Amino acid sequence: MKTKTSLILTVAALALSGSALAEVKIALVAKSLGNGFFEAANVGAQQAAKELGDVKVIYTGPTTTTAEAQIDVLNGLIAQGVDAIAISANDPDAVVPVLKKAMQRGIKVVSWDSGVAPAGRQIHLNPSNNALIGETNVKLAADALQALNVEKGEVAVLSATPTSTNQNIWIEEMKKVLPQYPSVQLVTVAYGDDLSDKSYREAVGLLKSYPDLKVIVSPSSVGIVAAAQAVKDQGKIGKVYVTGLGLPSEMAGAIKSGASKSFAIWNPIDLGYAATYLADDLVKGTATQNRSQYGQAGQSEAGRRGEWRDGQAVCLRCEQHR
Repeated sequence: MKTKTSLILTVAALALSGSALAEVKIALVAKSLGNGFFEAANVGAQQAAKELGDVKVIYTGPTTTTAEAQIDVLNGLIAQGVDAIAISANDPDAVVPVLKKAMQRGIKVVSWDSGVAPAGRQIHLNPSNNALIGETNVKLAADALQALNVEKGEVAVLSATPTSTNQNIWIEEMKKVLPQYPSVQLVTVAYGDDLSDKSYREAVGLLKSYPDLKVIVSPSSVGIVAAAQAVKDQGKIGKVYVTGLGLPSEMAGAIKSGASKSFAIWNPIDLGYAATYLADDLVKGTATQNRSQYGQAGQSEAGRRGEWRDGQAVCLRCEQHR
């Protein structure tokens, strides 16, 4: 009897040990691979996983910035049986059905950066305050016009995809504050789909279609680099300035060439880090389950980012670089 009891206890102990050592698999889904912004976010996600100890981050995404390609990636992750999906969406609505399927199978879903419609996720993590981002972009454009000694000048926006949630919100916020910046005359919005070659072609098209254009504002880290290169190649340095949201490591050449005077960005490393902590909290049930404007998870630990309450996951801010 003692031997049998001992065997049962040993098996139970091994089962508990295996459970304790089980990894939490979190998929960090980018809009597309090869994008420096998302690669930086992955650095932060891996840092968070190392701190948490029992988390494995699977960094993935499509090679093209389409909803269809992202849906294929998501179906693959569901088949793998990941514990959580943290996604920056190419389309807020198109990914909802597949993410609903994921949640029905017990997979936790967080959207970050570019949000998913509420029906397709449990919580959304904003990189910063949307109104702040919008006004910052307009202020940067006004500053660029001032640097060009232009009292009122034509400004174009070079965005990512037409369905990009965050980009569209930021552009709307930009339009709201235009009356406060009378020097900024917004003439059009172009879309480079967060692809370097298309963004470059769109920027060249803007320069040719609007010969009096003075500033290109790109809230896309891909678009801003491509636009700066287009300004340089078209011989427009000193006549047209590029600004918006970019990565310092990728914009160094644009600043040096004079294609850009200044730009703004939050820290994508911290964004990926915070998204991983949030997904882990949802999986482990350590976030409080108070409903909020962002969904479930009213309070959550965020490692070095501190904590957020009532779903207000606005944990990062814009910083200006010159």
